[in-house]
Amino acid sequence: MTPRRSERSGPTMHDVARSAGVSQATVSLVLNDVEGSRVSAETRARVLAAVAQLGYRVNSAAKSLREGHSRLLGFIGDNVASTPFAGEIIEGAQDRAWADGHLMLIVNTGGDRDLEERGIDSLLSRQVDGIVYAAMYHRRLKVPAALREVPTVVLNAETEDGSLPAVVPDEYAGGRAATRHLIDHGHERIAFININTLESGLPAVVERERGFVDAIEDAGLKLDRTLVKRGDGDAETAYRHAARLLDRKRRPTAIFCANDRTAWGAYQAAADLGLRIPDDVSVIGFDNQTLIAAHLRPGLTTMALPFAEMGRRGVARLLAGGSGAGVDAVECPLVERGSVGDR
Repeated sequence: MTPRRSERSGPTMHDVARSAGVSQATVSLVLNDVEGSRVSAETRARVLAAVAQLGYRVNSAAKSLREGHSRLLGFIGDNVASTPFAGEIIEGAQDRAWADGHLMLIVNTGGDRDLEERGIDSLLSRQVDGIVYAAMYHRRLKVPAALREVPTVVLNAETEDGSLPAVVPDEYAGGRAATRHLIDHGHERIAFININTLESGLPAVVERERGFVDAIEDAGLKLDRTLVKRGDGDAETAYRHAARLLDRKRRPTAIFCANDRTAWGAYQAAADLGLRIPDDVSVIGFDNQTLIAAHLRPGLTTMALPFAEMGRRGVARLLAGGSGAGVDAVECPLVERGSVGDR
């Protein structure tokens, strides 16, 4: 015997209407949450109860055809999905997309250009309503030309020509706030270990240092350029810089490290010199890499990269049309642990 359509494909809207004792039109009004409809609260509850009891699912493909858009968003990232602390950016993006009834399709390219090109083609073939293009670290980049075919928002990066909207961490304000936190605790002789040279042009490098310098000068303190060092973002180089800074006769009372790996190196240097954190020297980091910051002893006070909030804002901007350009800089919150003490 040939099964009926409802048995083959699951319950239909007709089945829901019959179970709830209403018309299919009423079921449609309830499921689509049509504004201004005169469906009573009791009828709405009866329809939703029938939906739950029957296990009815809306035909998304048919709904997309009627509405003229897919309710799908694409997410293309280089190494974002495989980076523990940056995975929050996907969580924030998905949460915001889901709140608006959109499903997010995620492609992690691992920095492979061929995979990126195929991933974008695949998303476009599914007629996504827009694409979030995310980078693992804040930089200025050239986006693939195919992204111009749909609304696109760049996350944790900016386009070289500034032609697409971007959502990034506020590196300058973060650098300024970190330094201000040390000053507020009475520190006046503060060292800074950057994660690259200013010539690199990387926003995190240039803006965090600019924030540091401005906070020092705005507090009426004298900037000692000999206390500003340029590392490479790794603990080993930071160890050498911190060891030289802390072995001075007149050493700094605090060190602002431009990332948490650098702070890790500073911790090791202080320990080898017999100095205690924060009693002898205070340390503040940047990034809030919890695998490092939360497990150092004492725990590292640091500025958090606002990945989840960037994800939410990026998708919100995409859902608003993703048109125009401009950069949305998101505040980096201070995460206090135990590495900063009073002077």
